[in-house]
Amino acid sequence: MGVSRLIVPSGSIVNKRKLPIIFVIAICWTLADFIIFLIKLSSDSFSFKYEEQESITLQAILLREINVLIVSFIIGFLLVSVLKRFLRHTLPVFHFLIKTLILIAAGLVMSFFIYITYEMIIGHRTFNESIHRFAVNTFNAGWIIPKMAEWGSLYILTQLAIEVNEKYSPGVFIDIMLGRYLKPREEDRIIIFIDLRNSTPIAEKLGTNYFEFIRDFIFCISAGVMEHDGRIYQYVGDEIVAWWPSSRENAKKAVSSLIESRKILNINNDIFKSNYDIVPEYKAGIHTGKVTVGQVGISKKELVMSGDTINTASRIRSACNDLNQKFLVSKEIIDLLQMEDWQSESMGDADLKGKNENLELFALKI
Repeated sequence: MGVSRLIVPSGSIVNKRKLPIIFVIAICWTLADFIIFLIKLSSDSFSFKYEEQESITLQAILLREINVLIVSFIIGFLLVSVLKRFLRHTLPVFHFLIKTLILIAAGLVMSFFIYITYEMIIGHRTFNESIHRFAVNTFNAGWIIPKMAEWGSLYILTQLAIEVNEKYSPGVFIDIMLGRYLKPREEDRIIIFIDLRNSTPIAEKLGTNYFEFIRDFIFCISAGVMEHDGRIYQYVGDEIVAWWPSSRENAKKAVSSLIESRKILNINNDIFKSNYDIVPEYKAGIHTGKVTVGQVGISKKELVMSGDTINTASRIRSACNDLNQKFLVSKEIIDLLQMEDWQSESMGDADLKGKNENLELFALKI
């Protein structure tokens, strides 16, 4: 089965969120280069790769760091966007190795630009002379091997930081590092459960390809949730759980995320048909209320939500099958949304498993 790459709208938050990461990478690498340069400059064993010691001027250093910033931005773009997209279906270890080797090669290109611009702008040499001096001073000098080790270490650390950040929703890793939830906190949140409709027959039809299908399905749904500032709480099989702080504006975002997810799936209809001969559909349940949030784990730390609100949201999603509806929400969500009568329809009181009292549910007309 050939693998086609999924599409998200060009203005999607999935793409927009890459730009700040690229900027952070470029700034951090430039600062790291400048700090390492200063450390080496203060060392008695410092050996500058240009022949003239007087070449170490403010102008030369500024030119160097401008080159580093520009090339680091380009490398960051390759790392976060291009390589990540094209290597998405490769084994993680090869993904990691290939990106590191490509980035080391890019580091050599960065060194080339630093040297050539210095020689031509400050050294007033011709382009051919600059190329010759670069070749001589780069490959006949001992600095290139330790420099490549520096690049490799920097790129590996950067990739590890990106992987750790992606392990958590935006802001969650920072919350863990700051210890915000070392003591459990009670918060008002909107909880949404989304999962695949007719998952059992799809799994029987696809067999071993079911995992690839689920991965692509989750990608599309997650993109829709992220587009409207939702934070992914967890993935369980074909299920996505996300949340927002409780407010009318965020209730609208939760509903909009369902519409956005459907739009992204529609954009990728041909890809799903080509790869799996199936166009996925999904159901969702939304509820709001208080949850307790706290940090758990020793070797693998997580932020965990607990409480009746999250259990009720899960039961509402399960009720979609019983009531033959795609999107069900609680009365609390309807009150937050202040929807018109034609935008939702009361399904009456539902007897939800594990609930002592029946709960009035509403089907969204979206």
